[in-house]
Amino acid sequence: MKIWQYGDNINTDMLFPGKYTYTCSTAEEIKPHLLEDLDPLFAKNVREGDLIFAGRNFGCGSSREQPVLGIKAVGIAAVVAESFARIFYRSSINQGLLLIECPEAVKTYKQCDNVRLDVERGIIMIGSYTFTFPKLPKEILAIRDSNGLLPYTRKKLARTKKQ
Repeated sequence: MKIWQYGDNINTDMLFPGKYTYTCSTAEEIKPHLLEDLDPLFAKNVREGDLIFAGRNFGCGSSREQPVLGIKAVGIAAVVAESFARIFYRSSINQGLLLIECPEAVKTYKQCDNVRLDVERGIIMIGSYTFTFPKLPKEILAIRDSNGLLPYTRKKLARTKKQ
């Protein structure tokens, strides 16, 4: 697992350039352009299970869903940040991308530190330090496990119809 570390106010145009808004809509079209203006190595080198650590106000800017869809599609396990822009946070829930606010962990992390994330227990371990964050509601974890809000809702409706 690799940690991709970024600073404050990473906006949606830095995550996915606005110039592709009307030409890229599927995950496969979005993935090659992720963070291309901020970190040209990201799209080529990101692997499933990697984490993003970021500062304050991650995901600020426009309400486009491409950045979230792309980050989820490349397999980022979670974004750990000091704080998130509200609309990005909601869009991430809808796509099943986990966002964790844990400022102390972000501030403590140094490149090459060993990191372990236990979402169910609400713990991030960085080297010999352990940080806690509020456990995520079971509904948010169920949305993640269903790969987004729409599949989660479809499953829930199907179970209701069977009863």
